Amino acid sequence: MTGPAGAKVPAPRPAPRARGGIALAKYQGLGNDFLVLVDMDGSRPSGAELARAVCDRHLGFGADGLVRAASAPAGSGAELTFDLRNADGSAAEMSGNGLRCLVHAVIDAGAVRAGPGDSLGVLTPAGRRMVYVRAFDDGWMWAATEMGTPEVAGPAERCNVGHGQLLVNVGNPHLVVLGPSPETVDVAVLGPALSREVGAATGGVNVEFVALGPGRDELTMRVWERGVGETRACGTGSVAAAAALHHWGRVGAKVTVNQPGGAAEVELRADGAAVLSGPSRRVGTCSWEEPR
Repeated sequence: MTGPAGAKVPAPRPAPRARGGIALAKYQGLGNDFLVLVDMDGSRPSGAELARAVCDRHLGFGADGLVRAASAPAGSGAELTFDLRNADGSAAEMSGNGLRCLVHAVIDAGAVRAGPGDSLGVLTPAGRRMVYVRAFDDGWMWAATEMGTPEVAGPAERCNVGHGQLLVNVGNPHLVVLGPSPETVDVAVLGPALSREVGAATGGVNVEFVALGPGRDELTMRVWERGVGETRACGTGSVAAAAALHHWGRVGAKVTVNQPGGAAEVELRADGAAVLSGPSRRVGTCSWEEPR
């Protein structure tokens, strides 16, 4: 089987195990870290309990989420499926950094043969997303991901924080708050409070605290992710922030989003779709021994 740009996809194989445990690989994109379960034949579904256990930073390996990769159904126009559980076990619809980490992991595992110039289709709960591999270098991968069309819903009711607020859907819900330097924000307090208040009917929203600069068409951002807490970077949050500030006429169509973990690049295309570009890095492998 070949992917849209010639990437070769071997036949599905069972999820790897190590001495009776579940083999996982840890990857990070701008400090947003994930444990990846490569399970091409679908024999090892991941769930809330496993995600909470392995993502625990004291009793497990520690991560913002657990991503499971499996083969996509024939005729779907994709090679992979994407299933993400947040650190608290809740299901997530999308993750830009998680998508890059998933693709990086399946290539490293030999489950998909792809390299620079290849593209892979990934089925997510938010729809199909294309990931374009740009470069590999000693455990690093650079890739661009089509993120769908951000939907700007309008200002959030009963939210008077910052200089402006906007609800944006990027396959998952976001509240973008424009204000002074994000360094002055108590994200651990204000993030969950706004998430609960604004997203009470939808199980919460992700909250981005954003300021303009330091350069032209640049943003500085901190983010509180539902089901996780503050993270060092957020791919969908980067897209939401860029879309909101572009909607307000404060940035152009190509935006650099600076975060504690590094900078992501967002392109808002003329057709309305967004493309997120950034790195991923392989951290290592581990084996989860299930309690007996």
